[in-house]
Amino acid sequence: MVTFAKDFKFSVATSAYQVEGAAAEDGRTPSIWDTFCRVPGKVYEGQTGDIACDHYHRYKEDVRILRELGVDSYRFSISWPRVFPAYHTYNPKGMEFYKNLIHELQENGIEPVATLYHWDLPMWAYERGGWLNRESVTWFKEYATRVFEELNDSVKSWITHNEPFCASILGYDLGIHAPGHKDLGEALIAAHHILLSHGVAVQAFRECGFRDSKIGITLNLTPSSPASNSREDMEAASRSDGLSNRWFLDPVFRSSYPEDMKEAFGKIVGDFDFIRDGDLQTISARNDFLGVNYYTRSLVKFVQDGVLNYQEVPGDSKNTTAMGWEICPQALEDLLLRLRREYTQIPIYITENGAAFDDVLTNDKHVHDAQRIDYIKAHLSKIAEANMQGANVQGYFLWSLLDNFEWACGYSKRFGIVHVDFGTQERSLKDSALWYRDIISSRTIE
Repeated sequence: MVTFAKDFKFSVATSAYQVEGAAAEDGRTPSIWDTFCRVPGKVYEGQTGDIACDHYHRYKEDVRILRELGVDSYRFSISWPRVFPAYHTYNPKGMEFYKNLIHELQENGIEPVATLYHWDLPMWAYERGGWLNRESVTWFKEYATRVFEELNDSVKSWITHNEPFCASILGYDLGIHAPGHKDLGEALIAAHHILLSHGVAVQAFRECGFRDSKIGITLNLTPSSPASNSREDMEAASRSDGLSNRWFLDPVFRSSYPEDMKEAFGKIVGDFDFIRDGDLQTISARNDFLGVNYYTRSLVKFVQDGVLNYQEVPGDSKNTTAMGWEICPQALEDLLLRLRREYTQIPIYITENGAAFDDVLTNDKHVHDAQRIDYIKAHLSKIAEANMQGANVQGYFLWSLLDNFEWACGYSKRFGIVHVDFGTQERSLKDSALWYRDIISSRTIE
């Protein structure tokens, strides 16, 4: 039996573009994802987040579900183009939705945890250069500061950015996320400005003097394992780790970028002149906690092609999710202990962990998702084991509350513990939701 402390937070998470809908209501203007969804071939069947889970109109129903589950807190993100629909233009009507949501959460005894940026860069910002323009840091500071001022009386836990790796590498290098560029040099510039905007937002938060609130960043961390014990594969895994993990961990916690990766990237970006004096000190502004999103590991082998000379290879093909991701809970425990050993002693929250499977809704509105239960159970057990070794993980945000718009996969992948019929918007609790409710209540896993 695995037991969790009484103050360990069992929670769930969503993000604005994936669940809210109401894409053109109450003054909201398009984000880069609204535009990207309309580029032929970029998103499964051309699907969009225009309606998504209609959470904007159904948030009271969704909060009732949260109360039924008994969660301690709910992580959501704020839509930048809903709150600042134009350059230097604040929209009180857009902010009203978040005030109403937060009020509903608190009325039901649920702590709100707000993420400022979950990839929905306003199109007005993108048209001015987006994250490639250093002025984006100033735009983000203006947005963040206003949100702090409007909501900090009721929100005590803040996350600046969700997964800078995805926003930069997937969006500007691999082109599979908005805005769909394919330029590694651009991706590194975007990553730097995103990290810099994080540091500037933390500084602004400190300057506001919010003594009873906490702020941090969420990084998606993917441990890299060599496909063999060969020197070439082990070095390839180190480079994979350098791109996915160290390129973001090192500036946040060490005020530097990893030298081996700078050497590798130098062939692409030259002298890194987009990094200015003082930037890395700003990026490493003190965080109160670290959010970690974990789904799988990478298995890597050496190849001659590409900038970094590595290639991901399939792991255990019999043990994967519907995304094709290997299920590897041990890698999460190893990651947590590594973070403690090499980077930081601040509290850690698992801000996302979960799995997509090919769920089937029965005629009596049930989803028997035993695989998802097994996935969550295995990862929670590894978190408990890591905590026994001093990892100090203080909470777990299951991804996700609802089946939702899964970015380039559209509505074809279901991560929720609540099934959503996207035609009728009917919600149905899956077996995993009922199981999670019992875990939250007992704080034990048998």
